[in-house]
Amino acid sequence: MKAVTRDTLWESYQKDIADDHYYFARSCIRQNFFPAAEGLYLKILRDDLNKDIFDDQHQTTCTGIAYHSGLIPFETIMTVVARQFSLMNQAGYENFVVSCVTSFGIYTEILETWRHHPEKEEEIRAALMKSTGRTFKVPKNIVHASDLIYKFRKEIAAKAKYRLVNSTTGKPLKVVDHIGCHYAKIFPKEGIGGAEFPYVLAGLIDEWGGAQVDYPERRHCCGFGFRQYLLRSNRSYSVSNTKLKLDSMLPFKPDLIIANCPGCTFFIDRWQYVISEMEGKTYGENGNGIPSLTYEEIAGLLLGYTPEEVGLHLHQVSVKPLLEKLGV
Repeated sequence: MKAVTRDTLWESYQKDIADDHYYFARSCIRQNFFPAAEGLYLKILRDDLNKDIFDDQHQTTCTGIAYHSGLIPFETIMTVVARQFSLMNQAGYENFVVSCVTSFGIYTEILETWRHHPEKEEEIRAALMKSTGRTFKVPKNIVHASDLIYKFRKEIAAKAKYRLVNSTTGKPLKVVDHIGCHYAKIFPKEGIGGAEFPYVLAGLIDEWGGAQVDYPERRHCCGFGFRQYLLRSNRSYSVSNTKLKLDSMLPFKPDLIIANCPGCTFFIDRWQYVISEMEGKTYGENGNGIPSLTYEEIAGLLLGYTPEEVGLHLHQVSVKPLLEKLGV
């Protein structure tokens, strides 16, 4: 029997990430909240990292919001996902990259369901054939989009024009990482580092010169949920979860929040504005909020893309203090 050490335990929380040739599954939320982000992601993969990544005009939403809101049954979303796999097969790819954390959780849940209940996979194959005349093969490799930025973090660092360092003082910027719940909490083995010690974003902070900020509510949910926000009467529950996180990180004075879920990024950004309007309270320096950015927005800034190309003008918390610290 092989002895379990700290190193072997950590190794069990790593994942296989293909080196190249990806089929990209877009996010409906990301395209609405931060329209520039996915285009930026594709530019980084193609132009800066010289990778082959296919953006398919025929794909649709995975219907995850409807599923998690209780509006459609599991069989419906499984059939929609099966069609996405069929499109990947048709395009000649076998490595599937998911832009949305919620979608990533759904794809993982469906593949796990089929692995344990092959009769359900056969049922969905029949439904897909009846409705579209299509068949499919499951992906050889399926990862979240942030996994690729993590995999190539050293290559990005080598090409970067800036680092997560205060250009005036030379000190590392203090960075909070926020992991989307559907990335590693549902199936911990599918996230780099698992649910307790996720490293997919912390690894970017370490590699790009920043300093990780640890605080009591580091792993607490942002509060987005689905029913919590879609129903107006429940939105106070959503904002209160974000406020709990922000109050917990306030004493550590972070310069930046980096997230890998489009919903989390949006709500940590948006609710800061709401809290400032409700209570007159801000969490950053000099009456500002704490900028909340995605992994590809940070990568883009460090690589030298302009704030306009990154789409920072769509954030509700001003990113200007961060840009000044970076020297952009």
